[in-house]
Amino acid sequence: MNVAVLGTGMHPWGKWGRPFLEYGLAAARAALDDAGLAWTDVQFVVGADTIRNGYPGFVSGASYARALGWSGARVASCYAACASGAQALDIARTRILAGLCDVALVIGADAAPKGFFTPVGGERPDDPDWLRFRLLGATNPAYFALYARRRMALHGSTPADFAAVKVKNALAGSLNPMARYRKPVTAEQVLASPMVADPLRLMDVCATSDGGAAVVLASESYARRHGVAAPVRLAAVSTVTPVFPNTVLELPDFATDSCAAVPPPERPFRASIAYAAYEEAGIGPEDVSLAEVYDLSTALELDWMEDVGLCPPGEADKLLRDGQTALGGRIPVNPSGGLASFGEAVPAQAIAQLCELTTQLRGRAGARQMPGARVGLAANQGLFGHGSALIVTA
Repeated sequence: MNVAVLGTGMHPWGKWGRPFLEYGLAAARAALDDAGLAWTDVQFVVGADTIRNGYPGFVSGASYARALGWSGARVASCYAACASGAQALDIARTRILAGLCDVALVIGADAAPKGFFTPVGGERPDDPDWLRFRLLGATNPAYFALYARRRMALHGSTPADFAAVKVKNALAGSLNPMARYRKPVTAEQVLASPMVADPLRLMDVCATSDGGAAVVLASESYARRHGVAAPVRLAAVSTVTPVFPNTVLELPDFATDSCAAVPPPERPFRASIAYAAYEEAGIGPEDVSLAEVYDLSTALELDWMEDVGLCPPGEADKLLRDGQTALGGRIPVNPSGGLASFGEAVPAQAIAQLCELTTQLRGRAGARQMPGARVGLAANQGLFGHGSALIVTA
């Protein structure tokens, strides 16, 4: 049994300087219009929380329900870092599959501060994220650079390969009216941008952004009654945790006593996220038409391509160089433009990925359209085991 995606909506990404609720409401109303429904038709609303926007952000589901107008809809809120949107989708989907409601609205929006994200909540010496910043000095770009250096050492990737990812995604983003950055760039421009964390330059690292995204989910029986005979279906949502003794960093030769005592898991953490979704949907990576993956840095997109099974380890660079992951290629990756074109609005991101996949499977992506798209995969990672993947089918 699947769940239908009846409507999608977004507020353009940018740095607008307005309350997050404004972005979320705009996206929600657009999703409802797309579904042909009124707010009062919604039985359940789930908000993906933002932790940088005060108390309303911590109870975002209730904040959105109040702003849309008290209607008696049931409500939930959740936070899972970058996977917040996927977990919000999972909550709504599960309730529909359980027969507890027919129509759910899922909303995520953020108003991000300028500069790098920093830990929230003051001194937290028991928090690995806080310790990473304070003890290692590893801000997010430095953390991404560790992965980039690993890729260079293991697979021979070069800064030119990383720049090619940005060029590809910037071209796709230039065709997306919701993207923040809508100009194509050249490899020379990427390689000439300021160094942030060697080997990653400014154009290799995603920005922090304001933005919002929303989807209307419904049971397939409701979709049929509503006149939608063949909707896009949300076939799987995976929100798995790592398998002991994996570590968060997963760096080469990073060992602990437990790693020596316990055999390593079958797959790395990011791979396990995607393969759990494949198993739930009853498909494999060979069935995927296009993918939205979390390009927090250009190098990470290449890692994700391999982790989700689009190619064997070490071969993502070749797919990129051959044009297979570009618009018009065999398997477009980040046809929306990705974080390279949007920047990161944390709770909205996984929902925005679903919006893009749905648009593609409906055949409504315009110049970004992949002909004949039938299966879409989205994946991201929010640390602390908050990884997620989702699969949609037409």
